[in-house]
Amino acid sequence: MANLKSTSITGTLTLPTTVCSGSTGNVWYNTSTNRFQYSYAGTAAWSTGGAMITARNTLAGAGINTDALAFGGYITGPAGLACTEAYNGTSWTVKTGLINARCGLAGAGTQGAALAFAGSVANIYRGCTELFNGTSWSAGGAMNTPRVFPAGAGTSTAALAFGGNAPGATVACTETYNGSSWSAGGVMINARELLAGAGTNTAALAFGGTAGAPSYTNRACTEAYNGTSWSAGGALSTARYSLAGAGTSNTAALAFGGGTPGFVACTETYNGTSWAGGGAMACARGFLAGAGASNTAALAFGGFNTSFTSVACTESYGAGVQVCTL
Repeated sequence: MANLKSTSITGTLTLPTTVCSGSTGNVWYNTSTNRFQYSYAGTAAWSTGGAMITARNTLAGAGINTDALAFGGYITGPAGLACTEAYNGTSWTVKTGLINARCGLAGAGTQGAALAFAGSVANIYRGCTELFNGTSWSAGGAMNTPRVFPAGAGTSTAALAFGGNAPGATVACTETYNGSSWSAGGVMINARELLAGAGTNTAALAFGGTAGAPSYTNRACTEAYNGTSWSAGGALSTARYSLAGAGTSNTAALAFGGGTPGFVACTETYNGTSWAGGGAMACARGFLAGAGASNTAALAFGGFNTSFTSVACTESYGAGVQVCTL
């Protein structure tokens, strides 16, 4: 339990008698109980959110946990979906679909300015890029290397794409997007696909994934990008593929779900140096999508459950607010 520090106060101190229960760092006097109270952030955990309209897997996401976007993916076959949904913190609504239906794609940006890139449709790899303006999608510059199952980070005008599977090979190549075209970036240390990403185009994090054929070895390694090159970071506690990530910094990221090979619910938080265990999701799953601004505020949605059935469930990760009475 937290304790108030001993403090000397001169003059008059007036404490409020009411406080917003959804905020932290407040001290007030409860006139009903004649007791002092204060609020603080509790332990981070997952809670159930509104279900998606269309259950799917291998989709992509963008935004934060209270203002997210889900797009692409597939249900049972390789044809790919175009459907797009927006989340307001409670429920999902239908938005205009992608120009190019696809699965195994990646995303970046916010709900009102998102970027969709890479993926495949009917096993044909895509390099096309699309920009969402909050209402509809428009075409952007094509990637240099079409691929499926890459990771993404950044914003719609300053994005990063890394890893994935190009026709016949797992790749380590990185590309940066400036709002109109893609250019080559620093090569990753470890080639991998079905990995997760977080951060910005100059402070990104890549973690997890699989080495691909022929070994399909799960990756636990983490790499940080500084805008030019990748460097090794602390390894995940649980090596896994088809996981999701969240965070707008490579020093405060979240990793959740994935396969080991069985799908798991475990969560890990990154502090810039090492990973530590977080609260487990209610639904163990892989091939899901994620969104969120930090390792204490994230959203998980869609994916395959342990029966390899596409799910629509949504979960929100946050610390919550605890109130202590003195």
